[in-house]
Amino acid sequence: MELKSDKVAARVDAPFWPCIGSAPQAGFTLIELAVVIFIMALMLTLAVPYTGVLRDARLKSAARQLAGRATFLYVQANAQKLVLQLNFDLKGNRYFVTWLDPYSAKPQLRPYKRPGGEPVTLPAGVRVRDVIIADGQGKRGAFIACSFYPQGFTDPAVIHLVSSFGSVMTLSLSPLTGRVKIIGGDVPAKRLIYAASAS
Repeated sequence: MELKSDKVAARVDAPFWPCIGSAPQAGFTLIELAVVIFIMALMLTLAVPYTGVLRDARLKSAARQLAGRATFLYVQANAQKLVLQLNFDLKGNRYFVTWLDPYSAKPQLRPYKRPGGEPVTLPAGVRVRDVIIADGQGKRGAFIACSFYPQGFTDPAVIHLVSSFGSVMTLSLSPLTGRVKIIGGDVPAKRLIYAASAS
């Protein structure tokens, strides 16, 4: 009996810290931490270049959509023998299409309700900064219309789209061919209108 009580007393008096050679502690070694940090850094270096691409994806998509609409209106004006106008509402950040019959007794602008004439509001983070139409004087303003004529030409125009991150896309509309050139960056309107008119 006394032996048992001595063993119990010895256990109570034993120190509470682990001894050398006891069970391993839970946690990470220095090598494991270094590997995890290396993998995280590698993933970050691979992901960072693509954030800029994703960031400007809306701007590029809006520029392509606008260029497609302008090309479509150029073709339709010639095919339907109508004057079609691409109207830019800079305050509302949108554009829409109107039309008139130049051969009617009283030509009057009306909303273009056929396919391809739907109003378009630009996506969040993208806006029309300005639209410059070269009609002899060059117009700027909050509400601007670019006309497409049945004879197969259009007003020379330069449109600047800008993202909330400061990226700019420039669209240049050729008056003779109706082609729209999309250029990355902020290109001056004068240079593009002169080049488009000369070609």
